[in-house]
Amino acid sequence: MAKTYVEVLSGASSFLEAAGKEGYAIEYLFLARKNWDKTQWLLHMREEIPTADEAIIEKDLAKLMENIPPQYLLGFEYFFDHRFKVTADTLIPRPETEELVALCLELNASSSKKVVDIGTGTGAIAISLKLARPDWQVTAVDISEGALQVAEENAKNLQAAIDFRQSDVLSAITEKQDIIISNPPYISKDEWDLMDESVRTYEPKTALFAENNGLAIYQKIAIEGQKWLNPQGMIFLEIGFRQGTAVQLIFQTAFPEKKVTIHQDMSGNDRMIVVC
Repeated sequence: MAKTYVEVLSGASSFLEAAGKEGYAIEYLFLARKNWDKTQWLLHMREEIPTADEAIIEKDLAKLMENIPPQYLLGFEYFFDHRFKVTADTLIPRPETEELVALCLELNASSSKKVVDIGTGTGAIAISLKLARPDWQVTAVDISEGALQVAEENAKNLQAAIDFRQSDVLSAITEKQDIIISNPPYISKDEWDLMDESVRTYEPKTALFAENNGLAIYQKIAIEGQKWLNPQGMIFLEIGFRQGTAVQLIFQTAFPEKKVTIHQDMSGNDRMIVVC
């Protein structure tokens, strides 16, 4: 008896969940491959599935069982409504980081500013800021040459003029900045067992983990930021949900004249620090 799209995908999703994996991943992956939005999915879901499409699902299901993130299988992810190439050299952009970009834009008018994005990865933060604020001068730095190559390709594809530099935090910066923004490595090695296996296996470790209980890069940004942040400048940081008080203290100590606030994400978790 012929199967429908929804029957095959539901079966694949149940198979993943029975194995302790994210069941929705197969639907996300398939709809992206077909370039179907939710409306198109509703129109097609009860149709008989062609053999070729069923084969695509079976192949992707095998890859998902190996814990390969669907974004790496696709080679892209959307961030701030822009499509970004992703590879094993870059972290996968996540919705929580979109909230960091939105907060930065909300608190800064469109007047020209000098901005540096530390640990740019795919370039998602830097490029999204530049596209939203074309007058800003945006520099994006990363210690990884592979990540910078991906970020430069994304900037070219999205027509965003960004100054990319290979740099350990702010070592390659030569002039003061109005905004320092970063989603740095902040996971403690003690949290290894708490992480999803797909993240542990496939996403770049240098973009995930930091010494000193995940605080080392924040400490480095705080020290170097004292030199390179303009007196009226601002710092925007993504943090781990347990790190709010510790990161707040690091930056309040480094910038005693400024106000350091913790902001929550849409799930209500501590997720961002603003220094202003």
